[in-house]
Amino acid sequence: MTSIAPNAIPRPVFKLGQPDDNYKYQPLPPPPGKYPYRLTHAGKNTQQLCFHMVGDTGGMHDTEKQHRVAVEMTKQYLSAAHQPEFLFHLGDLVYNYGEAGSYAQQFFQPYEKYPGHIYAIAGNHDSDVNPVAIAPYKSLDAFAAVFCDIEHRRVTFGGDTNRKSGIQPHIYWTLETPLATIIGMHSNVPKYGVVDDEQIDWFKQELKHAGAQRPNKAVIVAVHHAPYSADTNHGSSEPMINLLEGIFEETGIRPDLVASGHVHNYQRFQKSYADGKALTYLVAGAGGYDELHPLAGLHDPRYSAGSDLFSDIDLLAWNDTRHGFLKIDLEKNAGGFNLIGEYYIVDALPGAGGTLADRFLIKLA
Repeated sequence: MTSIAPNAIPRPVFKLGQPDDNYKYQPLPPPPGKYPYRLTHAGKNTQQLCFHMVGDTGGMHDTEKQHRVAVEMTKQYLSAAHQPEFLFHLGDLVYNYGEAGSYAQQFFQPYEKYPGHIYAIAGNHDSDVNPVAIAPYKSLDAFAAVFCDIEHRRVTFGGDTNRKSGIQPHIYWTLETPLATIIGMHSNVPKYGVVDDEQIDWFKQELKHAGAQRPNKAVIVAVHHAPYSADTNHGSSEPMINLLEGIFEETGIRPDLVASGHVHNYQRFQKSYADGKALTYLVAGAGGYDELHPLAGLHDPRYSAGSDLFSDIDLLAWNDTRHGFLKIDLEKNAGGFNLIGEYYIVDALPGAGGTLADRFLIKLA
């Protein structure tokens, strides 16, 4: 579904009366790599790059959904004319507390047959700590072992899997590809996200670094907590809006795309600026967790769309009834340099396949 339902608010909302839970903030493990925490994906060519993006794939109760999404991405990887080269995960691979014992069932088993490399940023659930865990552990211990190792090797708690650990240089980091610079932020555990001063300084520098590579590369920012959302469970994150929009204004650099998870549905927003340019914000958090988040109704008093922060942003497409994933294509040709996004929903019946639900074009140059 790519149109707005009659009873839905076609703009982001704030969920009213939410308590402050910033006390849940967790310190990060030390980085295994060197500042400024960049990793290179060589890519197959310099004219085209295709990859998947999805968030919130973990599941504790009904695990069928996460397997179905993984199967459809794998099919697409093996059959698409423009073959995806990797999956960039938007966080929340395991629920609820990022425990090592959850990774075999919630991550390694569903993605055992996915042929490409899997990069990731951590979500709030990946970063949280179980207060009643039998064996004490620190925030992101398991995530770091899976994605931020110093070499590719077997993960001891991965079960019967052939997938090796990743070598991402830090919890927040930058992926360099021939056609895109993807800056992966870490927004920690609290419901609306927290980014410390050290990461803010790093992000400003990475945004400037990415901007200096234009027009040869796209600039993509990935952060788990969605800045803008019209859903009923979370709504928009005012801290993430103020952080990102403030840094975009300070540096004079806006990315071409901001992608998030956290909210369990799909939403595509377009924010317009005074200089006539626009920025696409995506929510793609319907990757497998069994509970999906519907959009807020027009007259529901629990939500507000009246903030000045929403004055220039519109909800253009959404799907809150099916799980799904994104495919991003970057193409250079005689007509220019374009980013093409496609969102696929996984049909309700097992084996029915996936369906294209939204397609958008961003002209980069």
